[in-house]
Amino acid sequence: MRKVIGGLFLSVDGVMQAPGGPREDPTGGFELGGWAAPHFDETLFGFLAETMENAEYDLLLGRKTYEIFAAHWPYQPETPLGAKFDQIRKYVVTATPDLLTWQGSEALVGDPAQTVAALKRSDGPDLVIQGSSELYPALLGAGLVDRLWIITLPVLLGKGKRPFGDAAAPTSLRLVDHRVAGSGAVVTVYERAGAVPVGDFEMETPSDAELARRDKMMREG
Repeated sequence: MRKVIGGLFLSVDGVMQAPGGPREDPTGGFELGGWAAPHFDETLFGFLAETMENAEYDLLLGRKTYEIFAAHWPYQPETPLGAKFDQIRKYVVTATPDLLTWQGSEALVGDPAQTVAALKRSDGPDLVIQGSSELYPALLGAGLVDRLWIITLPVLLGKGKRPFGDAAAPTSLRLVDHRVAGSGAVVTVYERAGAVPVGDFEMETPSDAELARRDKMMREG
């Protein structure tokens, strides 16, 4: 069975929109495109070389990210990543398969969770998500994402597209790699690790004030 790996560039407040350039994705009036680029150094480039240039995988994309990639990477054949993306399979969750013109592209039409679950069960390399903020709620809700690598950049953006909402299926995560760049960016790599463990820091015998607080919260809903 294939694994689904989510690759994310995030601000500290969880925004993922348009990390690569001002004209990448200005939808919703987003004016800070390109916020990730100034923080890249040899640590981040080295991590991406390992995970994106030298690894074996197929891409899993939403339609909008596919269009961004298809307008850029086929025209960068001299770069390692451009050459890589051009030769591998690109699976695209879309309702308009006729728009897929980049070689090696294949449409996944229908419910994202169902189509990706079927793809996971097929033979082939792992599936790496890039961008594609609209894919995450469905895939996380269905428990289909096996690994997340997150590059957190030292910026607060305030508004923009975010991958995480209330739809994710609860799961604990195990840290399997981490790196800190000189620019202040932090790389963290997580894998699913089962149910969420819970505990508490409560007093053995709650105070009357604590019991009253709990009662108040129950009544307020």
